[in-house]
Amino acid sequence: MSFDQLSSIESGSGGGRRSNNGAYSDDPEFSRLSQGLMNQLFHLQGNMSKLRSDISLLGTKRDNPRLRERVSAVLEESTGQFKEVGEGIKKIQAWSDVTPTQKYSQQKLSREFKAALAEFQSLQRTALEKQRASVSAAKSALDHEPAGEAGASGQHGEQLQLQQQEQVHLAAQDEVDFQDALITEREEEIRHIEEGVSDLNVLFQQVAQIVSEQGEQLETIDTNAVNIRDDTRGADLELRNAARYQKNARSKACCLLLVLAVIMTIVLLAVFLG
Repeated sequence: MSFDQLSSIESGSGGGRRSNNGAYSDDPEFSRLSQGLMNQLFHLQGNMSKLRSDISLLGTKRDNPRLRERVSAVLEESTGQFKEVGEGIKKIQAWSDVTPTQKYSQQKLSREFKAALAEFQSLQRTALEKQRASVSAAKSALDHEPAGEAGASGQHGEQLQLQQQEQVHLAAQDEVDFQDALITEREEEIRHIEEGVSDLNVLFQQVAQIVSEQGEQLETIDTNAVNIRDDTRGADLELRNAARYQKNARSKACCLLLVLAVIMTIVLLAVFLG
């Protein structure tokens, strides 16, 4: 097999891990997945920024059905996205034969996802509290609905009073029905939020476990690195000592050879001159 054939086989068997300059790079599939997860986390951060602003308006004078509908929609959408990203995080953590760069990406994604998830759960709880307070206030207002005002006296006044009372009753009933519908809608939104909170609590525990395991791995790596550093320093010291001993021995050998050469020279001179 020629050198050119061997080079072509090596370049073809790298599975896309060798770059144009001959250096090895990360697995392209791993890179695509990690970059996609980072983009999704960035999008979720934007959603949470808008959501934080909208939730702060709940229960204020600027509160309205359109605002509540928007908050509910963003909460539901973000909950689904967090579940999707969570599955991606678990997939990328299970990646085998990772390089140091990929290991760093795994740890960074886990930390950022855990932080974003904790922030979103806090927003969920705040929205849930405000929705419950709104429902309680609406129910309390219905329980204290005022009665109609008294009308004029006399037969004609009694007829007019009856007509007014009937109109007030119909209007009040319409308002009660409307408020009941709003309460039912808000209670449904509360149930959706509670389901999302429950689902993300499980996901948060799983991610926290992953981050905890990574912390233990980092401690092990750090300990191993310290041990390797100490062993390397010890080996370097031993090599220096050995080099010094070898140098001293070489010097002694040279001196001995020089003495032997002088002795041999004297002996030869004595033989020839004698």
